[in-house]
Amino acid sequence: RAALGADFAGAWVHGADSGTLTVATTDAADAAAIRARGAEPAVVRHSLTALDSAKARLDRAAAHRDTADTPAWYVDVRTNTLVVEAVRPAAARSLLAAAGVDASLARVVTSAGRPRPLYDLRGGDAYYINGNTRCSIGFPITRGTQQGFATAGHCGRAGYPTTGANQVSQGTFQASVFPGNDMAWVAANSSWTATPYVNQSGQNLQVTGSTVATVGASVCRSGSTTGWHCGTVQQLNTSVTYQEGTVSGVTRTSVCAEPGDSGGSFISGSQAQGVTSGGSGDCTSGGTTYFQPVNPILSAYGLTLKTSTSGPGDPGPGNPGGTWAAGTVYQAGDTVTYGGTAYRCLQAHQAQPGWEPPNVPALWQHA
Repeated sequence: RAALGADFAGAWVHGADSGTLTVATTDAADAAAIRARGAEPAVVRHSLTALDSAKARLDRAAAHRDTADTPAWYVDVRTNTLVVEAVRPAAARSLLAAAGVDASLARVVTSAGRPRPLYDLRGGDAYYINGNTRCSIGFPITRGTQQGFATAGHCGRAGYPTTGANQVSQGTFQASVFPGNDMAWVAANSSWTATPYVNQSGQNLQVTGSTVATVGASVCRSGSTTGWHCGTVQQLNTSVTYQEGTVSGVTRTSVCAEPGDSGGSFISGSQAQGVTSGGSGDCTSGGTTYFQPVNPILSAYGLTLKTSTSGPGDPGPGNPGGTWAAGTVYQAGDTVTYGGTAYRCLQAHQAQPGWEPPNVPALWQHA
């Protein structure tokens, strides 16, 4: 580039690994020098300086205009043009005129769509209901190709819209039950992606399954008000009465929580446990918190927990036959067949690839 000076018009490689380098110049007299350095010359009309200058003028003009119909523009060194992607070609021509860019420098192409920011769904992060009430994401899930998250039913009713912690439109409650249970799920729009993570004090904690923790086991909670707190499982299958009514089947813990933590993740190790329901006390003096177990939410709504790995075992044979199926929520006592053998479920969980009955004796025993 330094050798060509003002004649330089860009460079590119043909082939991702060991392709040929092409160097563009506005002066044919530079061709021999380019070949001498092992590159192929391309003689073009516009220098890179001229194209970059035109783009800078376009940037300045765009700062004072609505560019929704011209979602992208860039210098394309291969075609030696300033490319403007446009939903409507007239919008591109208007922008170029406002910027005072010579039409010979530009090329207008039809945009395949309007780019959008992409945001992650993560357990414990904040979301807002109807633009005001705040709750926390429980666990990202999928339902077929639809992405979303499980959360507490008392956070919102079916049809309520949600926005993310960044106040960007996020999704809509699809189903909700409270009281009786405290479960719901939200279908996210295309700007949001389900991840297999829970917010652990700002770090990503992987979720690998949903095996139920026993009484006395360590359990931690992530929420958008008080963050990450831990304690122990005290009782399973508890009934608790709130002002709105009684909720049954929840798990009682010694973990603290405060308003806004509702709906957030309860996790033991890497195993999803449930979503924060309610409790007493606070995270200054301590308290008792109840969570709605996640497996009944997955089962009730046909959801699949988003997980980060295939689990503790290697994937089983490709087609062993039997009734066991990944993605199914099994309860203790359920029986399945796999590879010609019958198994009985020991702990409630959602089956994952790699968790075939022969691989996880902690979850299955021969029937």
